[in-house]
Amino acid sequence: MRSTSADALTRRSRRAHRRAQRRVGIVAAAAAFSLIAVAGVTALPTSEAEASTSSFGDITLASFSTTVEPTPVVSLSGTDEISTAVRTALADADAALEASVEVASQVEASGLDLGDAETDIDTDALEDAADRLTASLDLPAPLLPGIAEQVSDAVSAVEKRVDAVRTDLEAAQKAEAERLAAEAEAQRIAEEEAAAAAEAEAAEAATSTGSSSASAAPSRPAGVYTPAGDAQSIAYGMLGGYGWGDDQFGCLVELWNKESGWNSQAYNASSGAYGIPQALPGSKMASAGADWETNAATQISWGLGYIAGRYGSPCGAWQHSQSVGWY
Repeated sequence: MRSTSADALTRRSRRAHRRAQRRVGIVAAAAAFSLIAVAGVTALPTSEAEASTSSFGDITLASFSTTVEPTPVVSLSGTDEISTAVRTALADADAALEASVEVASQVEASGLDLGDAETDIDTDALEDAADRLTASLDLPAPLLPGIAEQVSDAVSAVEKRVDAVRTDLEAAQKAEAERLAAEAEAQRIAEEEAAAAAEAEAAEAATSTGSSSASAAPSRPAGVYTPAGDAQSIAYGMLGGYGWGDDQFGCLVELWNKESGWNSQAYNASSGAYGIPQALPGSKMASAGADWETNAATQISWGLGYIAGRYGSPCGAWQHSQSVGWY
């Protein structure tokens, strides 16, 4: 069963409030003691006994009286055992009813499916027993312990159901938290795997482009910048693989002239940067090829991939370098 309905919760809340209001009635219904009856029978005074003559002779009527002891009732402030037991039973009944409403509200608010767990809490027996006890407060106190015991038994039954529902709710909440955590972890792993696959694919494409460009003799670009040496020729041949035109080559020449002078063995002792693109550390270029320490094509392939990913183009990297002194 999923949970109690909103109408059931409203009904229980109203009943619990009514019970709390009704308990105040103990004051009106209870007095410390009341006299059930005081009876007396008086005859003629013995000192002034009148003689009556009968066939048995003279008879003297003696006077006498008798009194019935007062019968106690429950008192709000009484410390006797019965008053204490009655007050305790009614207070426990109120607490149990309020707890049943609270846990039912928690189940409803959680929105969780508790599966086959029974979440309804039947409080009718407890409410009836509490009503009987409240209505009996004006009876002689010795008659109330049995009714109070019925209330206590009903309280125990409701408390047991409240504990069971609360346990089922906590188990469902724990299972939901574990499910959400597992989903988040699975998503994180999937994202990491996708990112690693994309990086590997990009590195493979860059390596493939670098190898084919290095083996082919590139044509000389038109314009002011003409590839000088094998390294620049290799770089020029790779530009098209990134969708860049000849206008980007000039920026690349200026950038790596500043960084390394296009020297594949260039090493910055102060920072640890290495190679034509001055990778920091140089081992980053291993993603483009195992020969990153000696192969200019491998270094250039990694460097162009770095520029594309971070600045979008060689001119973007050159502009940044001019602005802050590094790229």
